[in-house]
Amino acid sequence: MATTSLAAASPHPHLFRSRRNPNSTFRTSNRGRLQPIRCSSAPSSPQPATGGEAEGSERRRLSKQSSWEAQDADGDDYLYRLGKEADNMNIAVGARAGIVDDLFVGNFLGKDSDIVFDYRQKATRTFEYLQGDYYIAPLFLDKVACHIVKNFIAHLLNIKIPLILGIWGGKGQGKTFQTELIFRAMGVEPVIMSAGELESEKAGEPGRLIRDRYRTASQVIQNQGKLSCLMINDLDAGVGRFGNTQMTVNNQIVCGTLMNLADNPTRVSIGQKWTESDVTNRVPIIVTGNDFSTLYAPLIRDGRMEKFYWQPGREDIINIVHGMYTKDGISVEEVSRIVDTFPNQALDFYGALRSRTYDRAILEWVDQIGGHEKLGEKLLKQKKGEKLPTFIPPKQTLEALIESGSSLVREQELIMNSKLSKEYMKNMED
Repeated sequence: MATTSLAAASPHPHLFRSRRNPNSTFRTSNRGRLQPIRCSSAPSSPQPATGGEAEGSERRRLSKQSSWEAQDADGDDYLYRLGKEADNMNIAVGARAGIVDDLFVGNFLGKDSDIVFDYRQKATRTFEYLQGDYYIAPLFLDKVACHIVKNFIAHLLNIKIPLILGIWGGKGQGKTFQTELIFRAMGVEPVIMSAGELESEKAGEPGRLIRDRYRTASQVIQNQGKLSCLMINDLDAGVGRFGNTQMTVNNQIVCGTLMNLADNPTRVSIGQKWTESDVTNRVPIIVTGNDFSTLYAPLIRDGRMEKFYWQPGREDIINIVHGMYTKDGISVEEVSRIVDTFPNQALDFYGALRSRTYDRAILEWVDQIGGHEKLGEKLLKQKKGEKLPTFIPPKQTLEALIESGSSLVREQELIMNSKLSKEYMKNMED
């Protein structure tokens, strides 16, 4: 197969024209210049292209729909127009057949690989990892389900419905986990944000991100026919005021954006021009936090946010903890004894008990694979086909769990009683 030189394939062959006899062979000097690029699908004898041949004969095309040859309606180069309209052509257009040259699409990525579409599909959460039977507190379920239903049938109700549900309470009480269990039970596919996304070095970026995620949840409702909502975890950590912390521009914009969404839930702009047909589906918003008194007062007023204080009772705690220990064969009576032995503890404390009981079994397993000196070789530099020794989980017993709980309580008391920061800064108090 004859080779195609860059001069022959280029839409502007005169850029590669040299000052020479048109009938002479195209040659370049090796001094300070690169060799001419040639594209070939199979090795063959070189057939140099001359300038006169490139001008007199029809230019060779790489494909029938080559974007190198394509022109728009105004006669301008198609790639130039795409580059002028989009910040990044690869992300804005993607490797879509018929738009980008088939030579670059290839078969290994598929004929239609749209990067942006794949990213949008992953913006929601499905909770497939939540396998097994977990306990959902009835009061928690009723509050979340009622909020979602009221917002979806808001057009049928002649009442003022807050768009935001604020779930707040003590640390480690399972607010986020209970909400995720309810989403899985109801078939809700939410868009989830965290407090870390509410600040940026660019002014206005977090507010735009909230509006963009809100519209993404609206598209899930409209295009996929699924229930969806926008959930923001630890809102007070992102925009709350603690002590003498400084209020930033992004903090103000985030609060203003959430207030605007609560007041106009079907008219959400991400910077484009307003049109009469641009109506967004009403999307319920759920936020979690520990202390909503640190938030901007107009944001948490009753017309915009409905507050729900979550403090699980003894029965809720026993049922939730029993769900954690179901696979270990721990009975309800044994769970009740654990809860009574360590009262006034958060739910994550009882989950930490189970994790602490694995420590001794893991150390024994480390000895089986060669000791601490062999960890890097065994864990990170395994040869193909080599398998690590099977890890056998320890059998959970009531005595082992209580022993682990006692060690955790001692660590808590040590932190509260030591207060080394006061010891280090004692001269500052004088």
